[in-house]
Amino acid sequence: MDIESSNFYPRRFRPGQVLRPLKPSIHVAGSAGFGFGGGKSSGMLPEDDEPWQRRMLDPSGEAVLNWNRIFLFTSLVALFVDPLYFYLHSVNPTNDVSSCIKLDQSLNTSVTLLRTMTDLFYLLHMAVKFRTAYVAPSSRIFGRGELVTDPKKIARRYLRSDFVVDLVAALPLPQIVIWIIIPAIRSSNEDHNNNALVLIVLFQYVPRLYVIFPLSHEIIKASGVVTKTAWGGAAYNLLLYMLASHVLGASWYLLSIERQATCWKSACKEEQSFHNASQCHSRYLDCDYSDQGLRQLWAATTQVFSRCNASDDSITFQFGIFQNALTTGALSEAFLKKYLYCLWWGLQNLSSYGQSLSTTTFIGETSFAILIAIVGLVLFAHLIGNMQTYLQSMTVRLEEWRLKRRDTEEWMEHRQLPRDLRERVRRFIQYIWVVTEGVDEESILRSLPADLRRDIKLHLCLDLVRRVPFFSQMDDQLLDAICERLVSFLRTEGTCIIREGDPVTEMVFIIRGSLESSTTDGGRTGFFNSITLRRGDFCGEELLVWALLPRSDANLPLSTRTVKTLTEVEGFALRAEDLKFVANQFRRLHSKKLQHTFRFYSHHWRSWATCFIQSAWRRFKRRRLARDLIDHESPLSPTSASDPPVAGRQGGRERSQDRTVSKLPAFAGSRVQKIKLIGNPRLKKPEEPDFSTDSCED
Repeated sequence: MDIESSNFYPRRFRPGQVLRPLKPSIHVAGSAGFGFGGGKSSGMLPEDDEPWQRRMLDPSGEAVLNWNRIFLFTSLVALFVDPLYFYLHSVNPTNDVSSCIKLDQSLNTSVTLLRTMTDLFYLLHMAVKFRTAYVAPSSRIFGRGELVTDPKKIARRYLRSDFVVDLVAALPLPQIVIWIIIPAIRSSNEDHNNNALVLIVLFQYVPRLYVIFPLSHEIIKASGVVTKTAWGGAAYNLLLYMLASHVLGASWYLLSIERQATCWKSACKEEQSFHNASQCHSRYLDCDYSDQGLRQLWAATTQVFSRCNASDDSITFQFGIFQNALTTGALSEAFLKKYLYCLWWGLQNLSSYGQSLSTTTFIGETSFAILIAIVGLVLFAHLIGNMQTYLQSMTVRLEEWRLKRRDTEEWMEHRQLPRDLRERVRRFIQYIWVVTEGVDEESILRSLPADLRRDIKLHLCLDLVRRVPFFSQMDDQLLDAICERLVSFLRTEGTCIIREGDPVTEMVFIIRGSLESSTTDGGRTGFFNSITLRRGDFCGEELLVWALLPRSDANLPLSTRTVKTLTEVEGFALRAEDLKFVANQFRRLHSKKLQHTFRFYSHHWRSWATCFIQSAWRRFKRRRLARDLIDHESPLSPTSASDPPVAGRQGGRERSQDRTVSKLPAFAGSRVQKIKLIGNPRLKKPEEPDFSTDSCED
């Protein structure tokens, strides 16, 4: 007996299924799939028996898709948090003539807390990538391909691709620099702190920004879109543009402080060259030294701050594009005020490509202005293109309907249609738009597989079809076949659905609205019958009789009635070929019980029964009236027999009665003939085919 041990991975999986490598299974050759002890060897243990550490995630599953959306949101939050470090430093006036650069510790604590929370999501994302299967490139020749669920292969592939970028993006570098490195190597030059912070944040901002693009690609690959609605897509692109404005405004704020500090250091060096008694030191620009006596003595006699006052036009130092931040006092305001002001500055110059900026010859300043122009041009074009796409997707059906309506109006004008026909066409087009909003439901259903299309049709039609009394008597299998072939039926008020004598092409089942069904019984003079069809009724039943005939010809039956809409009508239609198919495939449709139900709810049979009862009642009235006339005119009536005979004239009276009796039959016949002319002609009985050879008695 050969025992084979195999370690394999499933090729077929369900969407959202959690995949895992399978434990080795034992297969006995020649045992037809049975293992030791007579039990079946499934080759795969239940999912609950596998520890969660060894389970693999489907990359197109719902769990991974939801996590990618969550991580995309947290990535955008992280990109928003990082530039907030640029607002930690501010210019703090110590008195009317001196100022210093201060570090906002409360803002530092808040930003560090937010930054640490976003870093945790980056670590979780790395852990998810280590547990997410991938599609083998060699299996993409046909179909989706096979998933690789081996943890070693997944880890090896991730380490060779995006691991380094994700690791750099997850490192808490700004927190380490601000809370550990800077206090440990406390320098007297505040400029070093700013430069180190800028370099660290920009170093991590590039990989964090890069992570968004493959993440968006994965979401689009799995679901087709980043956001589920067009408004969400437009808001997403606008958010990216506002994020760029936020980064630009924060950079401008930090460079403005840097420019102010540069002017102070330049003036300080010039002051040191004169060897004054109170020399200027760079540490005096830090607010941590503002309480020292030497610093206060120096601040009382120095001219550094007056020579670097951006509001004074007589100074020689050029602040360039940063002068506005210094003159408005934005560097000294509270966080919310300076943040909104810098955001507005970034949004304004990014939208105008920096055209309003007046720069100096300073290389850093001109480089920053060039970067604003290039980034603004690219991002604004990207924003406009995507916003136009998303906004147009919301109005594309409305625009198509508008063009269709315009073409219809031009066509009606070209063909010189009368006013009433034009109004009917406009009313119908408007009604179709209100009901469907321009969606072609039939084309959507045709693109789906048969089982999914059948389930959707059952969801849409089954409850409505059951409201029709004729269909309520059918079993579920027959109703499923009918619902699968029903099509939507919409008509406006005053529409003629079918005329008397025309071929019947479909049965219509009313869901909402009312119709008028009338007949002249083939155009007979003096005959007219009209009934009103409402919710639950149907018309075109001649087609059902034609479809139930075992050997019906190809010619469609002719309608015996004219059907017009009294109000706007919604319902379902069953075409002739579909009804014939159902009748041929399901012989239960030929049962006597169903035929009796059909006659009970048929307006043809009801109209014929009404006319039959009326004719019978009129015949009864004619016979009764004739009998009453005969009894009244008869000489043997009780009134004439009770009269006493008169002597002398008895012979003449008897001769007169004989003449009256002889004339009575002719008189009574003429009265009866007149009564017959009063009655209506009899309506022809509807056709009732013989199903004796194919019937299934219930």
